[in-house]
Amino acid sequence: MPSTKAVAPLKDELDIVIPIIRNLDFLEMWRPFFEQYHLIIVQDGDPSKTIHVPEGFDYELYNRNDINRILGSKASCISFKDSACRCFGFLVSKKKYIFTIDDDCLVAKDPSGKDINALTQHIQNLITPAIPFYFNTMYDPYGEDADFVRGYPLSLREGTPTAVSHGLWLNYPDYDAPTKLARPLQRNTRYVDAVQTIPKGNLFPMCGMNLAFDRELIGAAMYFGLMGDGQPIGSYGDLWAGWCTKVIADHFCLGVKTGLPYIMHSRAGNPFVNMKKEYRGMFWQEEIVPFFHSVVFPRECTTVQKCYIELSKMVKEKLVHLDPPYFQNLADAMVTWIEAWDELNSAAAAAVAPVDNKDASSSADTQESESWYSNYIESCLGRIRIDNLSKRNSQRFHYTKLNQYDE
Repeated sequence: MPSTKAVAPLKDELDIVIPIIRNLDFLEMWRPFFEQYHLIIVQDGDPSKTIHVPEGFDYELYNRNDINRILGSKASCISFKDSACRCFGFLVSKKKYIFTIDDDCLVAKDPSGKDINALTQHIQNLITPAIPFYFNTMYDPYGEDADFVRGYPLSLREGTPTAVSHGLWLNYPDYDAPTKLARPLQRNTRYVDAVQTIPKGNLFPMCGMNLAFDRELIGAAMYFGLMGDGQPIGSYGDLWAGWCTKVIADHFCLGVKTGLPYIMHSRAGNPFVNMKKEYRGMFWQEEIVPFFHSVVFPRECTTVQKCYIELSKMVKEKLVHLDPPYFQNLADAMVTWIEAWDELNSAAAAAVAPVDNKDASSSADTQESESWYSNYIESCLGRIRIDNLSKRNSQRFHYTKLNQYDE
Protein backbone atom coordinates (compact mmCIF):
# COMPACT_ATOMS: atom_id res chain seq x y z
CA MET A 1 0.00 0.00 0.00
CA PRO A 2 1.29 3.55 -0.71
CA SER A 3 2.89 4.93 2.46
CA THR A 4 2.86 8.69 1.86
CA LYS A 5 0.05 11.12 1.22
CA ALA A 6 -0.09 12.16 -2.43
CA VAL A 7 -0.52 15.65 -3.81
CA ALA A 8 -4.24 16.32 -4.31
CA PRO A 9 -4.80 18.53 -7.38
CA LEU A 10 -8.23 20.16 -7.73
CA LYS A 11 -9.32 18.69 -4.39
CA ASP A 12 -11.99 21.38 -4.00
CA GLU A 13 -13.31 20.88 -7.53
CA LEU A 14 -13.71 17.10 -7.74
CA ASP A 15 -15.97 14.50 -6.12
CA ILE A 16 -15.30 10.76 -6.04
CA VAL A 17 -18.50 8.76 -6.59
CA ILE A 18 -18.64 5.12 -5.43
CA PRO A 19 -21.60 2.73 -5.77
CA ILE A 20 -21.51 0.15 -3.00
CA ILE A 21 -23.30 -2.84 -1.49
CA ARG A 22 -20.65 -3.75 1.10
CA ASN A 23 -18.15 -2.12 3.45
CA LEU A 24 -15.61 0.19 1.85
CA ASP A 25 -12.48 -1.54 3.12
CA PHE A 26 -10.89 -1.11 -0.31
CA LEU A 27 -10.50 2.60 0.46
CA GLU A 28 -7.57 1.82 2.76
CA MET A 29 -5.46 1.00 -0.27
CA TRP A 30 -6.53 4.26 -1.93
CA ARG A 31 -6.16 6.38 1.23
CA PRO A 32 -3.01 8.29 0.18
CA PHE A 33 -4.72 9.27 -3.07
CA PHE A 34 -8.35 9.77 -1.98
CA GLU A 35 -8.23 10.98 1.61
CA GLN A 36 -8.08 14.67 0.72
CA TYR A 37 -11.09 14.48 -1.63
CA HIS A 38 -14.80 14.45 -0.93
CA LEU A 39 -16.55 11.10 -1.50
CA ILE A 40 -20.16 10.57 -2.54
CA ILE A 41 -21.14 7.00 -1.66
CA VAL A 42 -24.32 5.58 -3.19
CA GLN A 43 -25.47 2.53 -1.24
CA ASP A 44 -27.34 0.03 -3.38
CA GLY A 45 -29.62 -2.70 -2.07
CA ASP A 46 -31.09 -2.86 1.42
CA PRO A 47 -31.11 0.68 2.90
CA SER A 48 -31.29 -0.70 6.44
CA LYS A 49 -27.85 -2.26 6.11
CA THR A 50 -25.05 -0.33 7.79
CA ILE A 51 -22.10 0.39 5.53
CA HIS A 52 -18.71 0.86 7.20
CA VAL A 53 -16.52 3.63 5.85
CA PRO A 54 -12.93 3.77 7.13
CA GLU A 55 -12.14 6.69 9.40
CA GLY A 56 -10.53 9.82 8.03
CA PHE A 57 -12.53 10.18 4.82
CA ASP A 58 -14.82 13.11 4.06
CA TYR A 59 -18.00 11.66 2.61
CA GLU A 60 -21.74 11.75 2.07
CA LEU A 61 -23.60 8.43 2.02
CA TYR A 62 -26.96 8.05 0.29
CA ASN A 63 -29.19 4.96 0.36
CA ARG A 64 -32.45 4.25 -1.43
CA ASN A 65 -34.47 6.03 1.23
CA ASP A 66 -32.39 9.17 0.68
CA ILE A 67 -32.83 8.93 -3.09
CA ASN A 68 -36.61 8.65 -2.68
CA ARG A 69 -36.65 11.57 -0.23
CA ILE A 70 -34.58 13.88 -2.41
CA LEU A 71 -36.08 13.05 -5.80
CA GLY A 72 -39.63 12.13 -4.84
CA SER A 73 -41.51 10.76 -7.84
CA LYS A 74 -38.43 11.29 -10.01
CA ALA A 75 -36.53 8.64 -8.03
CA SER A 76 -37.90 6.09 -10.49
CA CYS A 77 -35.17 7.11 -12.94
CA ILE A 78 -32.42 5.84 -10.60
CA SER A 79 -31.64 2.14 -10.95
CA PHE A 80 -31.82 -0.27 -8.02
CA LYS A 81 -29.61 -3.31 -7.44
CA ASP A 82 -27.22 -2.32 -10.20
CA SER A 83 -24.09 -0.16 -10.20
CA ALA A 84 -25.99 2.23 -12.47
CA CYS A 85 -27.24 3.78 -9.22
CA ARG A 86 -23.94 5.68 -9.18
CA CYS A 87 -25.42 8.35 -11.44
CA PHE A 88 -27.37 9.64 -8.42
CA GLY A 89 -23.97 10.77 -7.13
CA PHE A 90 -23.39 12.66 -10.35
CA LEU A 91 -26.77 14.31 -9.85
CA VAL A 92 -26.19 15.62 -6.31
CA SER A 93 -22.55 16.61 -6.73
CA LYS A 94 -21.80 20.31 -6.98
CA LYS A 95 -18.22 19.96 -8.18
CA LYS A 96 -16.82 20.57 -11.65
CA TYR A 97 -15.24 17.12 -12.00
CA ILE A 98 -16.33 13.59 -11.14
CA PHE A 99 -14.21 10.46 -10.73
CA THR A 100 -16.13 7.21 -10.26
CA ILE A 101 -14.68 3.86 -9.28
CA ASP A 102 -15.91 0.41 -8.18
CA ASP A 103 -15.00 -1.30 -4.92
CA ASP A 104 -13.17 -4.13 -6.70
CA CYS A 105 -10.71 -1.68 -8.24
CA LEU A 106 -7.38 -1.55 -6.43
CA VAL A 107 -4.21 0.50 -6.87
CA ALA A 108 -2.23 -0.81 -9.83
CA LYS A 109 1.51 -0.58 -10.39
CA ASP A 110 3.29 0.70 -13.46
CA PRO A 111 6.08 -1.37 -15.09
CA SER A 112 8.65 0.14 -12.69
CA GLY A 113 6.68 -1.10 -9.69
CA LYS A 114 5.44 2.34 -8.68
CA ASP A 115 1.86 2.75 -7.43
CA ILE A 116 -0.34 4.48 -9.99
CA ASN A 117 -2.28 7.52 -8.81
CA ALA A 118 -5.21 7.02 -11.15
CA LEU A 119 -6.91 10.20 -10.02
CA THR A 120 -3.99 12.45 -10.94
CA GLN A 121 -3.79 10.96 -14.44
CA HIS A 122 -7.53 11.43 -14.97
CA ILE A 123 -7.20 15.07 -13.95
CA GLN A 124 -4.31 15.50 -16.37
CA ASN A 125 -6.43 14.01 -19.13
CA LEU A 126 -9.34 16.33 -18.36
CA ILE A 127 -7.46 19.62 -18.01
CA THR A 128 -5.46 19.15 -21.20
CA PRO A 129 -7.10 19.44 -24.63
CA ALA A 130 -8.36 16.63 -26.81
CA ILE A 131 -7.87 16.17 -30.56
CA PRO A 132 -11.03 14.51 -31.96
CA PHE A 133 -10.68 15.78 -35.53
CA TYR A 134 -7.30 14.39 -36.59
CA PHE A 135 -5.44 11.41 -35.13
CA ASN A 136 -1.94 11.98 -33.77
CA THR A 137 0.19 8.84 -34.26
CA MET A 138 2.17 9.59 -31.08
CA TYR A 139 -1.11 9.44 -29.15
CA ASP A 140 -1.63 12.28 -26.68
CA PRO A 141 0.50 15.20 -27.88
CA TYR A 142 -0.02 17.03 -24.59
CA GLY A 143 1.58 14.26 -22.55
CA GLU A 144 5.10 14.18 -21.22
CA ASP A 145 7.82 13.74 -23.87
CA ALA A 146 5.27 13.87 -26.72
CA ASP A 147 4.17 16.35 -29.32
CA PHE A 148 2.38 16.61 -32.64
CA VAL A 149 3.96 14.65 -35.46
CA ARG A 150 4.94 16.01 -38.83
CA GLY A 151 1.87 16.53 -40.98
CA TYR A 152 -0.45 17.44 -38.13
CA PRO A 153 -2.30 20.63 -39.17
CA LEU A 154 -1.16 23.65 -37.20
CA SER A 155 -4.71 24.94 -37.16
CA LEU A 156 -5.86 21.91 -35.14
CA ARG A 157 -3.07 21.77 -32.58
CA GLU A 158 -4.86 23.88 -30.01
CA GLY A 159 -7.40 21.11 -29.54
CA THR A 160 -10.81 21.16 -27.88
CA PRO A 161 -11.91 20.81 -24.24
CA THR A 162 -11.89 17.27 -22.85
CA ALA A 163 -15.22 16.07 -21.45
CA VAL A 164 -14.45 12.43 -20.54
CA SER A 165 -11.40 10.46 -19.38
CA HIS A 166 -11.85 6.69 -19.66
CA GLY A 167 -9.29 4.57 -17.81
CA LEU A 168 -8.39 0.90 -18.29
CA TRP A 169 -7.71 -2.17 -16.14
CA LEU A 170 -4.98 -4.65 -15.34
CA ASN A 171 -5.73 -8.23 -14.23
CA TYR A 172 -9.41 -8.87 -15.10
CA PRO A 173 -10.44 -7.06 -18.29
CA ASP A 174 -13.97 -5.72 -18.75
CA TYR A 175 -15.27 -8.71 -20.73
CA ASP A 176 -18.85 -9.77 -21.34
CA ALA A 177 -20.11 -13.05 -19.89
CA PRO A 178 -19.53 -15.29 -22.95
CA THR A 179 -15.95 -14.07 -23.30
CA LYS A 180 -15.32 -14.72 -19.60
CA LEU A 181 -16.66 -18.24 -20.01
CA ALA A 182 -14.55 -18.84 -23.11
CA ARG A 183 -11.37 -17.44 -21.54
CA PRO A 184 -11.65 -18.07 -17.80
CA LEU A 185 -7.90 -17.84 -17.14
CA GLN A 186 -7.14 -14.80 -19.26
CA ARG A 187 -5.69 -11.78 -17.46
CA ASN A 188 -4.49 -8.47 -18.81
CA THR A 189 -0.85 -7.91 -17.89
CA ARG A 190 -0.02 -5.51 -20.70
CA TYR A 191 0.55 -1.93 -19.61
CA VAL A 192 0.33 0.47 -22.55
CA ASP A 193 1.68 3.90 -21.65
CA ALA A 194 -0.66 5.90 -23.86
CA VAL A 195 -3.68 8.16 -23.90
CA GLN A 196 -5.60 8.82 -27.08
CA THR A 197 -8.61 10.85 -28.12
CA ILE A 198 -11.44 8.77 -29.57
CA PRO A 199 -12.06 10.33 -33.00
CA LYS A 200 -15.18 12.32 -33.69
CA GLY A 201 -17.85 10.03 -35.16
CA ASN A 202 -16.53 6.89 -33.44
CA LEU A 203 -18.38 5.19 -30.60
CA PHE A 204 -16.73 3.12 -27.86
CA PRO A 205 -17.74 0.72 -25.05
CA MET A 206 -17.46 2.89 -21.94
CA CYS A 207 -16.79 1.16 -18.63
CA GLY A 208 -17.85 2.97 -15.46
CA MET A 209 -15.40 1.39 -13.03
CA ASN A 210 -12.48 3.77 -13.77
CA LEU A 211 -13.99 6.91 -15.25
CA ALA A 212 -13.73 10.67 -14.87
CA PHE A 213 -15.56 13.50 -16.57
CA ASP A 214 -16.14 17.22 -16.58
CA ARG A 215 -19.53 17.50 -14.94
CA GLU A 216 -20.09 21.06 -16.19
CA LEU A 217 -19.42 20.12 -19.79
CA ILE A 218 -21.16 16.75 -20.12
CA GLY A 219 -22.62 15.73 -16.75
CA ALA A 220 -26.27 15.93 -17.80
CA ALA A 221 -25.63 13.19 -20.39
CA MET A 222 -23.98 10.82 -17.89
CA TYR A 223 -27.18 8.93 -17.12
CA PHE A 224 -26.79 5.17 -16.70
CA GLY A 225 -30.36 4.33 -17.73
CA LEU A 226 -32.76 1.82 -16.19
CA MET A 227 -30.91 -1.28 -15.03
CA GLY A 228 -31.19 -4.02 -12.43
CA ASP A 229 -34.20 -4.68 -10.23
CA GLY A 230 -37.48 -4.67 -12.17
CA GLN A 231 -35.71 -4.25 -15.52
CA PRO A 232 -35.03 -6.83 -18.26
CA ILE A 233 -31.35 -5.88 -18.43
CA GLY A 234 -28.41 -5.10 -16.18
CA SER A 235 -24.71 -4.20 -16.40
CA TYR A 236 -25.30 -2.04 -19.47
CA GLY A 237 -25.71 1.30 -17.74
CA ASP A 238 -22.18 2.50 -18.39
CA LEU A 239 -22.38 1.41 -22.03
CA TRP A 240 -25.64 3.32 -22.49
CA ALA A 241 -24.18 6.41 -20.85
CA GLY A 242 -21.07 6.13 -23.03
CA TRP A 243 -23.04 5.99 -26.27
CA CYS A 244 -25.23 8.92 -25.27
CA THR A 245 -22.30 10.94 -23.99
CA LYS A 246 -20.16 10.35 -27.07
CA VAL A 247 -22.73 11.48 -29.64
CA ILE A 248 -23.45 14.60 -27.57
CA ALA A 249 -19.73 15.30 -27.08
CA ASP A 250 -19.29 14.98 -30.85
CA HIS A 251 -22.16 17.40 -31.40
CA PHE A 252 -20.37 20.02 -29.32
CA CYS A 253 -16.90 19.10 -30.60
CA LEU A 254 -15.74 18.01 -27.14
CA GLY A 255 -13.09 15.37 -26.57
CA VAL A 256 -13.28 11.87 -25.08
CA LYS A 257 -10.00 10.20 -24.09
CA THR A 258 -9.16 6.58 -23.30
CA GLY A 259 -6.05 4.77 -22.08
CA LEU A 260 -4.18 5.76 -18.91
CA PRO A 261 -4.72 5.48 -16.02
CA TYR A 262 -4.83 1.79 -15.13
CA ILE A 263 -6.40 0.30 -12.03
CA MET A 264 -6.09 -3.28 -10.78
CA HIS A 265 -9.44 -5.01 -11.34
CA SER A 266 -9.46 -7.64 -8.62
CA ARG A 267 -12.72 -9.50 -9.27
CA ALA A 268 -14.18 -10.87 -12.49
CA GLY A 269 -17.76 -11.48 -11.39
CA ASN A 270 -19.76 -14.64 -11.93
CA PRO A 271 -20.19 -15.12 -15.70
CA PHE A 272 -23.39 -17.15 -15.24
CA VAL A 273 -24.98 -14.40 -13.15
CA ASN A 274 -23.73 -11.78 -15.58
CA MET A 275 -25.15 -13.71 -18.54
CA LYS A 276 -28.66 -13.34 -17.14
CA LYS A 277 -28.13 -9.59 -16.86
CA GLU A 278 -26.43 -9.06 -20.20
CA TYR A 279 -27.93 -11.42 -22.74
CA ARG A 280 -30.66 -9.08 -23.98
CA GLY A 281 -28.17 -6.28 -24.28
CA MET A 282 -25.90 -8.42 -26.40
CA PHE A 283 -28.72 -8.86 -28.91
CA TRP A 284 -29.98 -5.29 -28.67
CA GLN A 285 -26.56 -3.68 -29.10
CA GLU A 286 -26.42 -4.93 -32.69
CA GLU A 287 -29.16 -2.38 -33.42
CA ILE A 288 -28.39 0.15 -30.70
CA VAL A 289 -24.88 0.87 -31.96
CA PRO A 290 -26.01 1.60 -35.55
CA PHE A 291 -28.77 3.75 -34.08
CA PHE A 292 -26.24 5.93 -32.24
CA HIS A 293 -24.06 6.10 -35.33
CA SER A 294 -27.04 7.60 -37.16
CA VAL A 295 -27.82 10.25 -34.54
CA VAL A 296 -27.74 13.83 -35.83
CA PHE A 297 -28.90 16.63 -33.56
CA PRO A 298 -30.66 19.69 -34.95
CA ARG A 299 -29.02 23.07 -34.66
CA GLU A 300 -31.52 24.06 -31.96
CA CYS A 301 -29.86 21.62 -29.55
CA THR A 302 -27.56 24.17 -27.94
CA THR A 303 -27.19 22.53 -24.51
CA VAL A 304 -26.51 19.02 -23.29
CA GLN A 305 -30.00 18.91 -21.81
CA LYS A 306 -31.65 19.80 -25.10
CA CYS A 307 -29.60 17.11 -26.85
CA TYR A 308 -30.59 14.54 -24.27
CA ILE A 309 -34.29 15.33 -24.57
CA GLU A 310 -33.99 15.07 -28.35
CA LEU A 311 -32.18 11.76 -27.94
CA SER A 312 -35.03 10.43 -25.78
CA LYS A 313 -37.44 11.18 -28.62
CA MET A 314 -35.21 9.28 -31.05
CA VAL A 315 -35.06 6.31 -28.66
CA LYS A 316 -38.84 6.23 -28.46
CA GLU A 317 -39.12 6.40 -32.23
CA LYS A 318 -36.34 4.06 -33.36
CA LEU A 319 -35.52 1.61 -30.57
CA VAL A 320 -38.86 0.89 -28.97
CA HIS A 321 -39.45 -2.09 -31.30
CA LEU A 322 -36.68 -4.01 -29.51
CA ASP A 323 -38.73 -4.19 -26.32
CA PRO A 324 -41.67 -1.75 -26.31
CA PRO A 325 -42.28 -1.53 -22.53
CA TYR A 326 -38.59 -1.20 -21.66
CA PHE A 327 -37.53 1.37 -24.25
CA GLN A 328 -40.70 3.40 -23.72
CA ASN A 329 -39.88 3.53 -20.00
CA LEU A 330 -36.21 4.26 -20.73
CA ALA A 331 -37.09 7.19 -22.98
CA ASP A 332 -39.42 8.57 -20.30
CA ALA A 333 -36.72 8.06 -17.64
CA MET A 334 -34.26 10.04 -19.76
CA VAL A 335 -36.64 13.00 -19.64
CA THR A 336 -37.14 12.53 -15.89
CA TRP A 337 -33.37 12.48 -15.41
CA ILE A 338 -33.00 15.84 -17.14
CA GLU A 339 -35.85 17.31 -15.09
CA ALA A 340 -34.11 16.12 -11.91
CA TRP A 341 -30.77 17.43 -13.15
CA ASP A 342 -32.19 20.87 -13.82
CA GLU A 343 -33.97 20.97 -10.46
CA LEU A 344 -30.87 20.05 -8.48
CA ASN A 345 -28.52 22.16 -10.59
CA SER A 346 -30.64 25.23 -11.27
CA ALA A 347 -27.99 27.57 -9.90
CA ALA A 348 -25.42 26.46 -12.46
CA ALA A 349 -26.21 27.40 -16.04
CA ALA A 350 -25.84 24.49 -18.44
CA ALA A 351 -23.18 25.17 -21.04
CA VAL A 352 -21.23 23.10 -23.52
CA ALA A 353 -18.06 25.13 -23.19
CA PRO A 354 -16.76 28.08 -21.16
CA VAL A 355 -18.21 30.97 -23.18
CA ASP A 356 -17.82 34.65 -22.38
CA ASN A 357 -21.16 36.45 -22.51
CA LYS A 358 -20.21 39.90 -23.69
CA ASP A 359 -23.75 41.16 -24.06
CA ALA A 360 -25.56 40.31 -20.86
CA SER A 361 -28.23 42.88 -21.58
CA SER A 362 -29.37 41.24 -24.81
CA SER A 363 -32.52 39.13 -24.92
CA ALA A 364 -32.43 35.36 -24.45
CA ASP A 365 -33.39 34.83 -28.08
CA THR A 366 -30.58 37.06 -29.29
CA GLN A 367 -28.08 35.39 -26.99
CA GLU A 368 -29.03 31.96 -28.29
CA SER A 369 -29.04 32.92 -31.94
CA GLU A 370 -25.75 34.80 -31.71
CA SER A 371 -23.97 32.57 -29.23
CA TRP A 372 -20.54 31.28 -30.09
CA TYR A 373 -21.44 27.66 -29.55
CA SER A 374 -24.44 27.73 -31.88
CA ASN A 375 -22.11 28.63 -34.72
CA TYR A 376 -19.53 26.21 -33.38
CA ILE A 377 -22.02 23.36 -33.60
CA GLU A 378 -22.91 24.24 -37.17
CA SER A 379 -19.40 24.33 -38.53
CA CYS A 380 -17.17 22.61 -35.93
CA LEU A 381 -14.52 25.00 -37.13
CA GLY A 382 -14.53 27.18 -34.02
CA ARG A 383 -11.11 27.73 -32.57
CA ILE A 384 -10.19 27.57 -28.91
CA ARG A 385 -7.15 29.26 -27.48
CA ILE A 386 -5.53 27.70 -24.44
CA ASP A 387 -4.02 30.45 -22.29
CA ASN A 388 -0.53 29.64 -21.08
CA LEU A 389 -0.45 26.61 -23.38
CA SER A 390 2.24 24.26 -22.18
CA LYS A 391 1.75 20.55 -22.22
CA ARG A 392 4.33 20.14 -19.46
CA ASN A 393 2.68 22.70 -17.21
CA SER A 394 0.80 21.16 -14.29
CA GLN A 395 -1.52 24.14 -13.90
CA ARG A 396 -5.07 24.14 -15.16
CA PHE A 397 -5.85 25.27 -18.67
CA HIS A 398 -8.23 28.13 -19.27
CA TYR A 399 -10.16 28.28 -22.50
CA THR A 400 -11.21 31.38 -24.34
CA LYS A 401 -12.78 31.68 -27.74
CA LEU A 402 -11.19 32.97 -30.90
CA ASN A 403 -12.87 34.04 -34.09
CA GLN A 404 -14.04 31.22 -36.32
CA TYR A 405 -12.29 30.27 -39.46
CA ASP A 406 -13.45 32.04 -42.57
CA GLU A 407 -15.14 29.43 -44.70
